[in-house]
Amino acid sequence: MKFAFGFLLTIGFSIVLTSPTLSYQEITVSNGGTITGKVTLEGKEPPALAYSLITNPDTDFCGRISTGTGWRLVDEFQVAPDGGLQNTVVFLEGISQGKPFPQESPVKVTVEDCLFTPWVSVVKNQQPLHIVNMDPIIHDVQIYETAPFGSKVMLHRPLRLNPFHPKNRIKDHQHNPGEAMLDTVQFSKGRRILYLECGFHTYMQSWGVGVDNPYYAITDAEGNFSIPDVPEGVYTLVAWHPGMGGFLNMKLVVLANETVKTKLEFQNPIDRRMAHNTMFPNYRFGTAVLEKEGAVYDVQATHETQDIQSDQHGETPSMHSSH
Repeated sequence: MKFAFGFLLTIGFSIVLTSPTLSYQEITVSNGGTITGKVTLEGKEPPALAYSLITNPDTDFCGRISTGTGWRLVDEFQVAPDGGLQNTVVFLEGISQGKPFPQESPVKVTVEDCLFTPWVSVVKNQQPLHIVNMDPIIHDVQIYETAPFGSKVMLHRPLRLNPFHPKNRIKDHQHNPGEAMLDTVQFSKGRRILYLECGFHTYMQSWGVGVDNPYYAITDAEGNFSIPDVPEGVYTLVAWHPGMGGFLNMKLVVLANETVKTKLEFQNPIDRRMAHNTMFPNYRFGTAVLEKEGAVYDVQATHETQDIQSDQHGETPSMHSSH
């Protein structure tokens, strides 16, 4: 008989400050349980963030993905019609032994079309880091360890391009890998969240969360997740999303050969980044303003058009894309 342990979790955020440093022992797990569930977002989906392409370099190339009016949108929240929240990392804490980690490979991040992929990663402390540039322009990798008590630089270095990219064809859809940037994820004490951005192109962003055991999952497009082969015991299930201000957690009892069904719900976040949520045509660095000073930009969304869906005041952008 299946054991169902399901309830809706809507409590406020619990901040997890400890970095993943606890010792974990790999053992053979027999008769393990499974945790399944869904992460949802309550309320209205937050708007996409809007970044002016004019204030960033390589406007013509990066503008191939844009609104076509000089703006690049970054959608932090992918929410299903029923509220299911994609790209949430769900993981267990308080587990000292269990199944082996997957065979270790580098944390891989790819840069293509002025985008970091993936948007969210799960990492181990001391795990190799592999970032490769597929664009015919130079990017600047900045990785920060973040925490409620402040951020700290983990690494900062240029990301080289392939020197054999065709010259004078920057708008062409040419993607050739440059020399990979190799490094190591190394969290300081008390930190487990990393934030990656490009120092040249501020709309290029990626996130990672550190874990100390292999019991984790990233929610799919419907907000669903599954964590199998869990030894019998009492654990804390934690959910984290880069657009939220903290962690959700709940206690779970896992029994042998049983399935625990859960639901975790994030409350609609209070937007702390309003500077990126308003697009005014008379923005002081907008195309029209700069063209009066003699600067001319040819921003054409030739690869992907990000469509703007405004609120009743026409000021708050949300986003869907068309190719």
